[in-house]
Amino acid sequence: MSRIFVTGVGIISALGDTAGANRSSLIEGKCGISTLGLFPSKFSGHLPCGEIKSTTQLLKERLNSAEPGVTRTMLLALHAFKDSIKDSALSPEQVSSYETALVGATTVGGMCLTDELYHDANKVEDGSVFLSSYECSSVALFLQARYNIKGIVNTINTACSSSANAIMYGARLIRHGFARRAIVGGVDSMAKFTINGFNALHILSPEICTPFDKNRKGLNLGEGAAFLVLEKEEDIQTRKVYAELTGYGNSNDAFHPSSISEQGDGPFLAMEKALASAKLSANDITYINAHGTGTENNDESESRAMIRLFDEPPPFTSTKSNIGHTLGAAGAIESAFTIFSIANEEIYPGLHFREPIESTGLKPVQQYVKMPIKHAMSNSFGFGGNCTSLIFSKT
Repeated sequence: MSRIFVTGVGIISALGDTAGANRSSLIEGKCGISTLGLFPSKFSGHLPCGEIKSTTQLLKERLNSAEPGVTRTMLLALHAFKDSIKDSALSPEQVSSYETALVGATTVGGMCLTDELYHDANKVEDGSVFLSSYECSSVALFLQARYNIKGIVNTINTACSSSANAIMYGARLIRHGFARRAIVGGVDSMAKFTINGFNALHILSPEICTPFDKNRKGLNLGEGAAFLVLEKEEDIQTRKVYAELTGYGNSNDAFHPSSISEQGDGPFLAMEKALASAKLSANDITYINAHGTGTENNDESESRAMIRLFDEPPPFTSTKSNIGHTLGAAGAIESAFTIFSIANEEIYPGLHFREPIESTGLKPVQQYVKMPIKHAMSNSFGFGGNCTSLIFSKT
């Protein structure tokens, strides 16, 4: 069975619009979370969010996108997708090949245009140019049309584990012979739909989030996109390689629509399955990029799952302290951050942490650390208990 490697990374987040800018910001311990500014909302000016400080119009101009019905979600995805294939040095022929799969993920899709959607739903005349943009599949279809992609194209929406599942699905397509390479990732942009939805759940923090801290008050929403290029070992030849995707596991504890069981059954099973897939033991994991949302339920449950699985949990952080929770993009962005850690032998500081949760006592890494990382795990846990863990390894 072919080994699968990451040969390209494209990313845009509140920390920067290139892979290099994001890594530099992580090293320096920068926080991209600020008050909501560009997005028209009653929360503008005071709600902490990981907002990308580029207007939708500016993104259109930079990306030379004049297609009708283009949304901010599509533009963020295009930015990251374009950078990933450039980084991997894929030719236009390879991108459009029947042997190339595109697996995207998003939770909000075109519903970032919440007001336009409401208006269109209540019109009696013909709808606006955005009618075809509201579907979750609209992002992948936009990329497919833009790059003339002929291979398998799919969209995954499993809430906050969406793009981790896109990565896992792309790897499975390669391993089972349905694709030669896969461009996988996810995207989400700020939307009234998600802001109001999370606000209704009372899990938005009025302050910058503090993952794994005793006094955490909730999450900060963010926006962004990341895509990875996955390729079989025999196709890489002399080209650059970031890391190997060695394991993945998905579980569903079905405990509650928006919470994880207190003992972290779903996270525990996802991590356990990923280790089995990679043929590794828990002690082989050098670093964990935790889901770490900063909510009361998630951080304690994830901590308990780590304590159950590891004799002594390895160094871990939550990079949501840098960019907020990017929902459907989180798994892909955090996988990219994990890959940066492996390739450059470094762990980035977890921000804003002060006191450990009393019942678990776990403390994330709080300083920039240089150390070899052989195997790293990236966790992504979604609503409904859909939990996914990915393992990337040094080549």
